[in-house]
Amino acid sequence: MAFLNSLPARGDLVELRLGPLRAWMVCHPELVHRMLMDPRTFDKGGSQYDRLRALMGDGLVTCRQEAHRRQRTMLQPDFRASRVADYTQLMGEEAESVCRAWRAGQRIDVSAAMMALTTKVTSRVLLSDSLDDARAAQIRRALGTIVRGLFVRTVVPVDAPFRLPTPANRRYRRAVDRLHAVIDSVIAERRRGTPRDDVLGTLLAAARDGGEDAAVTEQEVHDQLITLLITGVETTALCMASAFSLLAQHPETERHLHSEVDTVLDERRPGLDDLSRLTYTRSAVTETLRHSPPGWLFTRVTTRETELAGRRIPRGATVLYSPYLLHHDPASFPDPELFLPERWLPGSERTTAAQHRAMLPFATGSRKCIGDTFAMAEATVAVATISGHWRLRHPPGPVGQPRPAVTLGPRSLPMICEPRSRIPVGTPPRARSLAPRTTVTSRTQDPRTAGDNGVDDA
Repeated sequence: MAFLNSLPARGDLVELRLGPLRAWMVCHPELVHRMLMDPRTFDKGGSQYDRLRALMGDGLVTCRQEAHRRQRTMLQPDFRASRVADYTQLMGEEAESVCRAWRAGQRIDVSAAMMALTTKVTSRVLLSDSLDDARAAQIRRALGTIVRGLFVRTVVPVDAPFRLPTPANRRYRRAVDRLHAVIDSVIAERRRGTPRDDVLGTLLAAARDGGEDAAVTEQEVHDQLITLLITGVETTALCMASAFSLLAQHPETERHLHSEVDTVLDERRPGLDDLSRLTYTRSAVTETLRHSPPGWLFTRVTTRETELAGRRIPRGATVLYSPYLLHHDPASFPDPELFLPERWLPGSERTTAAQHRAMLPFATGSRKCIGDTFAMAEATVAVATISGHWRLRHPPGPVGQPRPAVTLGPRSLPMICEPRSRIPVGTPPRARSLAPRTTVTSRTQDPRTAGDNGVDDA
């Protein structure tokens, strides 16, 4: 990450040597916008997407530009803002379920808990109630293994190392096979059952109806579900885990968020009308995406010779951009390492139009993440719901920095549960110290009960 952050000083477009290959890193937000708004010239490709296609097939995220519009048009209605609002209650139910069994002083793996949460939410949106607890747990464990093994497969340009029967390669292959098998079993069951109003229902209806040039094959139904599961579960889980980690490191920010949650929700689950009122909570989620974007590095491939920043870029060249780099460039965001949700409050003088342009956690243009509104709503609801019940504390000692893989975020985040004491923002420090507190004794979670607390070995 330090290397990434050093690149803007070398220019707006920096040539990199990746072994025998050349690539270009786009470091200026306006050039990134230009690239993303021209997907026919800068198409999805490169080793990153080639390897992702081997896992996801030719779904919405990995397909080439010529196939994208049809796929996007088919799936977009399931992710429009009005539909996402209908999922608010579902998101709150699952967030409450994950933290319901936590106990004062309990040490939990927040990353695993958030993976459990996003797996349940995403599977319910995609598949209604087609996944039982056992299959949901299988998907969660498989995704954890896949994500750990995927990054090296996207950056190493040869396949030979991954054909060797090493323990890591065998674990990865088993996880991929398990994920595909579970999805195939759900699709087969639903084909025999009653149609339902969910994403799988949309795909199956399109497969039945077809069209002159737009028939959806059985393989595409499978590929789209795999794509939406992989991209919808882990990235949002990492965002939420990073948010709780950052809040614990910034007590004043945490107090402001807790005060808003107490005022807006008053110990109830978030409802349809609460999302617009949780402005500070949403700003904290947005600042988390700026500070620690799960999607931190992406590639494009030029389909023709073109010009960028006064440089000639040949056809077939790999062009990279990094939301992490853009979000941490002091030219766009002063004090980029600070966690300041106030940057994003409505009417804030901290954030200019140019800074909004530099903020690209979901990309932009026609290939902008289809689930951006959904992910923001899910993270906001989950952070508010859990924060209404618990304060999460880091154990004593230094807080580990997340290491980049195919995504960026804490793979394992041990934190300690502390019951909330509701103290209004602005209370003087001495009055806070005299307020009643719940005394807790830290204990390590019994691994025999981990599954009952929304945490497993994922």
